This record gives sequence, structure tokens and C-alpha cells, in this order.
Amino acid sequence: MRKLRNSELGRISVNEFKEANKTPIIVVLDNIRSLNNVGSVFRTSDAFLIEKIYLCGITATPPNKEIHKTALGSTDSVVWEHVENTLELVERLKVEGVKVLSIEQADNSTMLNDFTVEKDQKYAVVFGNEVKGVQQEVVSASNHCIEIPQLGTKHSLNISVSCGVVLWDLFCKLTK
Repeated sequence: MRKLRNSELGRISVNEFKEANKTPIIVVLDNIRSLNNVGSVFRTSDAFLIEKIYLCGITATPPNKEIHKTALGSTDSVVWEHVENTLELVERLKVEGVKVLSIEQADNSTMLNDFTVEKDQKYAVVFGNEVKGVQQEVVSASNHCIEIPQLGTKHSLNISVSCGVVLWDLFCKLTK
């Protein structure tokens, strides 16, 4: 085996990204405090051709040098919008026919590995604040609550890690 050079990776340009067919997933960041987490979510969303990111409440927005550190330019490729109220956004997305999935540990949640996608369905995935998680009112308004199985002594993952796990899983299921 040999590591590939950057020139061999087949990366697309920002313009090609904008024109590409997107994965039918919207990311919703509900009051994320860490700018590094926000940047990481942009970068992961770029990797999986995510349609859009909503930055809600106190979540910082580009341009910002702390976001840029981890986003590495993906704030230019992934469409984003700031929305003040996460619950109002969730209600609007549901009216538009988007299924809303809150990523949270809750009673009656569905484990991510057990969640079955509908092939022609668009999904919005809500990731919550590093301390408080997804707001209860947003969880209550969601179509589903999805939980990442965790078997160790710590039952929490960094939001950027959770985003990577969930987007990869949904990407695989939707593009199969």
C-alpha cells in the first residue's frame, strides 16, 4: 500500500460541490458553543455532500477564524444559514416534508444502528449543545429521537464526533 498524494484524491472544486447532487440531509446545530465543533461539522458535511447546515441560537457563524481552523474552507462549499429559534425551524422543516431526527439519549429513542431510512425522504439531523444537549422542546417536536449506542463508562460523545458517526451511517443507508 501507498498513501495517495493530494493530487490523486479526485477532490472537486467549490463550484463543482455547489452543482453536485446533494445527500438529502440537513444538519441543524442547536446552540453549539465551541467554534471548533462548528468548523468540524462543516468539514464533515462537506465530505458527505450535505445539503445545508442551520446554525441556531448562540451557534457562531462564518466568517470566523476559530471556525476556519477546523472547517478548512468548507464554509465556502456547504450552504449555511443562521436561524435564531431552533424549534421554529424544526416546525418549518416538518411542514416542508422533512423528517426531523434529534440525536439525543431519551426514553423511546431508536438506536442509530436500528434506524431505517426511507429512500426518497429528506432528513434534518439536530445536534445539541455540548452541556445541555438538544432542547427538550425540540426533541418533543422531532419525528424521531436517534441515539448512538455507547457501551463504555462515558455515555457522551463530542458533538463533532456524534455528527461524524450519524452522518456516515445515514449517508451509507441513503446511498446504498
